[in-house]
Amino acid sequence: MPDHVLTQIEIDQRVFDLYDEYCHGRIDRRSFLAQAAVVTVGGLAMAQALMPRYANAQTISFTDERIKGTYVTYPSPGGNSGTMRGYLVQPKGNGPFPVVLVIHENRGLNPYVEDVARRAATEGFLALAPDGLFPVGGYPGNDDDGRTLQSGLDQGKLRTDMLNSAMYLKKHALSSGNLGVTGFCWGGSTTNFLAVSMGADVKAAAPYYGAAPVTAAVPDIKASLLINYAENDDNINGLWPAYEGALKAAGTKYEMFKYPGTQHGFHNNSTPRYQEAAAKLSWERTIALFKKNLVA
Repeated sequence: MPDHVLTQIEIDQRVFDLYDEYCHGRIDRRSFLAQAAVVTVGGLAMAQALMPRYANAQTISFTDERIKGTYVTYPSPGGNSGTMRGYLVQPKGNGPFPVVLVIHENRGLNPYVEDVARRAATEGFLALAPDGLFPVGGYPGNDDDGRTLQSGLDQGKLRTDMLNSAMYLKKHALSSGNLGVTGFCWGGSTTNFLAVSMGADVKAAAPYYGAAPVTAAVPDIKASLLINYAENDDNINGLWPAYEGALKAAGTKYEMFKYPGTQHGFHNNSTPRYQEAAAKLSWERTIALFKKNLVA
């Protein structure tokens, strides 16, 4: 008999909260496991169940005949090394295609985010998922090391690397010039950052549980926004009232959805924080946003 894998409803909220601390680098793996073992009976097993299982993340095969994925390198002036690498996924056909930048979490370009880029490509978008860790050797194959590497980078230069990635994609030979951006966790906050810093060069943006931008900069956003939040995510959700007030004052086009019963990270199908219904609905809304705003 295979070992029973704990599901979301079997995991104590206090362990989810500790995992959130761990994911954001506020405690290390050893502390996470030790504290989880203390807060509730079976806490250690719950903690271990939350570790990513990337075999579960692939929903679109990298050999899928509808798409073609390649790794590309491109200049990134002002970034962490002057060069960036990303996973570029092209739909079938000759283009030009509307383009979508897919921004990873705080641990580099892992298999889940690569799969999201393939999902976008199957919907007709030329998708690029940059690896912010390329200047330090790339995603190292596990999230613990990836998180450590990303936290050690110059954060301003890392955002410049994402900005350069967006401009590379927008100007790509197969691009229609219509750019959308989506991202998760750190990538969600960076999606907001790009919407602010690129202005009208971003037509649509769909951040997932990302920190809000500086309120004073919100009027610079010209994109249509689809803002996806988890219900149980106080650190991020606490920023929403000020963000919403600024969006309303600026007359920005936006929709916000908070998905009931979800944890931060609910779109990531490699851990039990994944909630299938919310992930599916939020992604359908994201694709609809991009089709409405990017497809001529």
